[in-house]
Amino acid sequence: MSNIIKAFEKGKAFIPFITCGDPDLETTGKIVRAAVENGADLIELGIPFSDPTAEGPVIQGANLRALKGGITTDKIFAIVKELRKDVKIPMVFMTYANVVFSYGADKFISTCRDIEIDGLILPDLPFEEKEEFLPLCHKYGVDLISLIAPTSEKRIAMIAREAEGFIYLVSSLGVTGMRSEINTDLESIVKVIRENAHVPCAIGFGISTPEQARKMAGISDGAIVGSAIIKIVEQYGKDAAPYVGSYIKSMTENLVL
Repeated sequence: MSNIIKAFEKGKAFIPFITCGDPDLETTGKIVRAAVENGADLIELGIPFSDPTAEGPVIQGANLRALKGGITTDKIFAIVKELRKDVKIPMVFMTYANVVFSYGADKFISTCRDIEIDGLILPDLPFEEKEEFLPLCHKYGVDLISLIAPTSEKRIAMIAREAEGFIYLVSSLGVTGMRSEINTDLESIVKVIRENAHVPCAIGFGISTPEQARKMAGISDGAIVGSAIIKIVEQYGKDAAPYVGSYIKSMTENLVL
């Protein structure tokens, strides 16, 4: 059974997104540990890419800062290996197909297994092309996590049936970023997912307040927050960890339904 299911065993899961290497890897490690201490159930680690097409300006900025700071995939693998000495909750990578291709898919995914990364999210990988990576993910026991968007329509059931780890439901059209309100009819999408999937479903994109997180977790099995956390990191830099921890605590305390 996938280790990711542990994130959802206590109830609604809170999943923070953290860009590795912004502002540096030492701070990334402190932020991950602060997230765990304050109730995060699963950590989504972003591997920076020069053209992150799914991301809004906040996370794009974090990608650029990390890349300018000299971040590499190998350095990220090393920090995850270090984190795994004491961080026991599930962790997944979110990056782009080109990052995996350029590193070498077999080498990348086998290293994920070696450093105990539980899953891989590739937002630019179409469902119809997942076979490029799926056999390797199965070989090394890494879940290839599916995204479902409001535009998936007739494909929702098909994607849900084959989903692994958890389903990342995109709350609204467009790129990541904080939104004042989320108006997509997510309830009907989640209904189709639950009728077909064997894994939990968490909602991301646009969630920034405890109220939004509580609402999204009420509809689904958890809430994913990225841009709001990255903005805190952007504001406080190397001193960001306690501020991120306080923010996550405010979110997780309000997630209890």
